[in-house]
Amino acid sequence: MAQWTFLTNHAHVLLCVAENPNVRLRDVAAQVGITERAAQRIVTELEDAGYLEREREGRRNIYRLNTGMPLRHPLDRSHRIGELLAAFANPEAAPSGLGPQG
Repeated sequence: MAQWTFLTNHAHVLLCVAENPNVRLRDVAAQVGITERAAQRIVTELEDAGYLEREREGRRNIYRLNTGMPLRHPLDRSHRIGELLAAFANPEAAPSGLGPQG
């Protein structure tokens, strides 16, 4: 039986970054169930599209999410990623990785 989920790997990566803004890509990959290379590609795509910013601090990256960005599918464009994060993010996670609301 094929497995599928309602959220994409991109959404899962966003949730990991929202929970821990200085998370390592190897940890993101393990949590999402993808390769480290796929996690790196997704982060780069999200960064190129303006959904997150990556800042180098020493040997680590710190990620900042732009929560005011719209979801990409035409059916969902009236919603912002901040809404997605509010609905699915770990409620005990610190919101320090969240950027402007709009």
